[in-house]
Amino acid sequence: MAKFIPSPEEGNLKVLIVKDELADQDRGRIVPYKLYFPADATERCPVVIWSHGLGGSRDGAGFIARYLTSHGYVVCNIQHAGTDSSLWEGKPGHPWDNIRKAHIPRSASISRFHDVPFVLDQLPTLVERHPEAGRVMDTERLGMSGHSFGAMTTQVMAGQKFPDETGALVRLPEPRFRAGILYSPVPIKHLTDAPPDDVYGAIILPLFHMTGTDDSSPLENFTFQDRLAVYEHSRAERHLLIMEGGDHMVYNGSRGQLEENPKRRKHEEIIKVASLAWWEAFLRGNKEARNWLTEGGFAAWMGSSEGTYKMSPAL
Repeated sequence: MAKFIPSPEEGNLKVLIVKDELADQDRGRIVPYKLYFPADATERCPVVIWSHGLGGSRDGAGFIARYLTSHGYVVCNIQHAGTDSSLWEGKPGHPWDNIRKAHIPRSASISRFHDVPFVLDQLPTLVERHPEAGRVMDTERLGMSGHSFGAMTTQVMAGQKFPDETGALVRLPEPRFRAGILYSPVPIKHLTDAPPDDVYGAIILPLFHMTGTDDSSPLENFTFQDRLAVYEHSRAERHLLIMEGGDHMVYNGSRGQLEENPKRRKHEEIIKVASLAWWEAFLRGNKEARNWLTEGGFAAWMGSSEGTYKMSPAL
């Protein structure tokens, strides 16, 4: 097994990007996507799906996608109509003010959840439509990730319960995924009063939870401590990174209304390296990467002044 050598620098593979969209005829819905792939990979590469936050788009988190792709991954950023940048684009005023004023029906949330299995069903179409990318895509090794609302989408794909349009708790687990990353996990106590052990205990995928001490919600009234509920009540294997001074928008690669964070560059380096180690461990079965995460290597590399890291095994 290849030795895992942590570095925030991009790898040796050339990153190419293609934008396109898929039409879901059954739902009358268009799902845009942005596909990052390594042009000169010599082996088939695991595929990571990324889901944006509320008001975001397929263009978010490019620094994560480019980094992973340069190290031998295909990354597919998908866009969810009804909870995407259409909430603010072309409207007067600041984007976040428009997003706060927007009414997001439960149907829009549920539609975004169903976008993910639809895209997985369409992976053979992507392979045929983009043969240069398709030749390196390993559609049997799949990971799911997302920021904020995209993290909640990942939680749902991992098996978390959520209320449907009637308020009843349901599940939409996606067994084709092997693991996931939550960039700013989202608690759903504002949506249900069900016991958290019941809601988050239904998660069945290993998940890496990433947050920071300044990761309060820009749209809802909760802090980073509230985000920990997803970790604390899950029964699957889970890892937790809390970056000192880490804020909500660092994962997206843009700042929104937040002031510039002096630790942004350092936090981006930590996010990239931690993400790569996770996918190496769970999508490539790299024991060196897994041991680096679980046996103190990552925490030592990051430094105790930059944050804390821990993991809990499956119950």
